[in-house]
Amino acid sequence: MAKTMPTSVAPMPPVDGLPVERSDPFDPPAVLAALREERPISRLRYPDGSQGWLVTSYPLARAVLADPRFSRRRELQRAPRRIAFEEEHPGPSEPGFFIGMDPPEHTRYRRQLTAHFTVRRMRDLEDRIARITSEHLDAMERHGSPADLVAEFALPIPSLVICELLGVPYTDREKFQHDTRVLLHLESSFQEAMGALVSLREYLHGLVVRKRSAPADDLISTLIADGALNDEEIAGVAVLLLIAGHETTANMLGLGTFALLRHPDQLAALRADPALVENAVEELLRYLTIVHIGPTRAALEDVELGGELVRSGEVVTLSLPAANRDPERFDEPDELDLRRSATGHLAFGHGIHQCLGQQLARIEMRTGFNQLLARFPNLRLAVEPEDVQLRTDMAIYGVHSLPVAW
Repeated sequence: MAKTMPTSVAPMPPVDGLPVERSDPFDPPAVLAALREERPISRLRYPDGSQGWLVTSYPLARAVLADPRFSRRRELQRAPRRIAFEEEHPGPSEPGFFIGMDPPEHTRYRRQLTAHFTVRRMRDLEDRIARITSEHLDAMERHGSPADLVAEFALPIPSLVICELLGVPYTDREKFQHDTRVLLHLESSFQEAMGALVSLREYLHGLVVRKRSAPADDLISTLIADGALNDEEIAGVAVLLLIAGHETTANMLGLGTFALLRHPDQLAALRADPALVENAVEELLRYLTIVHIGPTRAALEDVELGGELVRSGEVVTLSLPAANRDPERFDEPDELDLRRSATGHLAFGHGIHQCLGQQLARIEMRTGFNQLLARFPNLRLAVEPEDVQLRTDMAIYGVHSLPVAW
């Protein structure tokens, strides 16, 4: 812990809000690269007028994520730009929303869930994921060319997988996909976002109550049987897993396919060697890093970080897209190179809050990309690249739709 302000750097004006403007659909905002080179930890003015910090380098971002002196407690955070579901002065996380908690509460929830997301448990699902993927590609083929890859492929596959894992009826997908869109849309009002969150929570709480009377072979029923969490807590956990389980992977499949189609040399390499897909998925995760707003951490005490003194209570925003393009960590970081080793990227975070479902996401992406490219050897964009609708208006980056032909 540092108690004195370092004197090696000059005062600097704060950045007003997290930069989000992009000049290329696959690259982070250029200003982030400039900040990373000149000031890897910079002053940031938050929408509520408070000042905190913006971290853009790989080593500093990784250090913050692993440091218990930086808290994830929701009531201590500030949003780096206006986000519909974040109040200016949020309260503590509701039961089950463990991503907004520190140990020991966070540990209690993770302990209940970790065993259900191990590599071995996820590999047990591979055959089922392969069948789901194949069935949706059949449907896309029957639909005919052109088709929207997001609607026919990228969104339904992870949605169906997480529904089966949790025990959520897939027939209710229109409801939870709609509520998720409202919740994560940056232009939703706070009231709209909270209404969507309450709706999701009430829906899943009702499902938990029904499964307590009629359990099945799914994760919600297992959590009920374990007896460590009450219905309200299980509903909160289910909301998090349902949203994360389909939103993030869906956008990696959609934006990842767009990136491959715009990099024909890399696409050809993956077509020529399907065994490359494991490496390719890691590189796409690094290169695209769809979590483009935050995460944030709040200092629990004064901490020296990169030559700056982060005072107790100040919020630090971590730009994971900028960190994953840090040339100090990855050679030629702005190049998509499916043969590089992208090991250690921060697309799933780092430390105790590292993504619980990352192994499931990897399997879905490996299966999805390999089957998609094998099924449609002439896959191509059906619109001009500049006409692809990007999700700059959402908390998770990606594409709204991806018209393709074959």
